Amino acid sequence: MRTHVNTKAVYRIIDANVNRAKEGLRVCEEIARFILADRSLTAGFKNVRHGIDGIVAGMHPYAGLVLSRNSAGDVGRRVHTAREFSRKDFKDILFANMQRVKESVRVLEEFSKLQDVSAAGAFKQLRYRMYEVEKKAAARLL
Repeated sequence: MRTHVNTKAVYRIIDANVNRAKEGLRVCEEIARFILADRSLTAGFKNVRHGIDGIVAGMHPYAGLVLSRNSAGDVGRRVHTAREFSRKDFKDILFANMQRVKESVRVLEEFSKLQDVSAAGAFKQLRYRMYEVEKKAAARLL
């Protein structure tokens, strides 16, 4: 039996994960740019971030996503783990944010399947591109 999920709820999931992924990518980009001074890694993170924008622009009007938000009423807003407030150095910040990005892009891939299968495929490719950027970062730091 198929359960109907309202469009506004799907928009909220997509909006939250677009924001989460782009925020994580910006953190990674800033580390690559200002701490590592690595042009290639900086470009890699920036390209993934802009890739998200391009896919989402083809799927949803920006205003529709923004208007679906319910930040004040989000039941997950105050759910935290001790680990998310504990970072030992910039590497820990970088790897935590890369994980955040991969998880968010996977959510975008899955929920896009409900609305636009080609967008889901594009998110899948973007996720694999992120795996490669993550590998470059690990090779640079480990």
